Amino acid sequence: MAGHPKERVVTDEVHQNQILWEPYLKELRTQKLYTQYHVNPCARFTRLTRKLMSWHDNLEETADARFLNLIHHAAQGPKKKCPEAQTENQDIGWDSEPLVDPECSDHRLNHFRVYNDITLYKAKMWSLGEDDHHK
Repeated sequence: MAGHPKERVVTDEVHQNQILWEPYLKELRTQKLYTQYHVNPCARFTRLTRKLMSWHDNLEETADARFLNLIHHAAQGPKKKCPEAQTENQDIGWDSEPLVDPECSDHRLNHFRVYNDITLYKAKMWSLGEDDHHK
């Protein structure tokens, strides 16, 4: 019951020591001392590599010509690497030259914005805050 305080049982030191000794022995049975360490093959970890172009790492190493050629070849555009498109997506933008020469004097293809008196007037009205743009 909540109202009645329990009497405190006085335990002797020998009994108390045995109570503390049993979990200690149980822990010692389950623990194992590892002296050989290895990398867990199942765990994922981040590998730290050296910086490729750092001057302090490459002081004693000579430049690898084959590696540099591979880097320069990869940096080229796809049209310089192969003569024709390799995938369908490359087919879309392979020929980037315009089909028709862009002459600015040809009015059939170039419809430039022309400012007349009425267009300048309407632009000024819109800038002053005319609400209806479609009148």
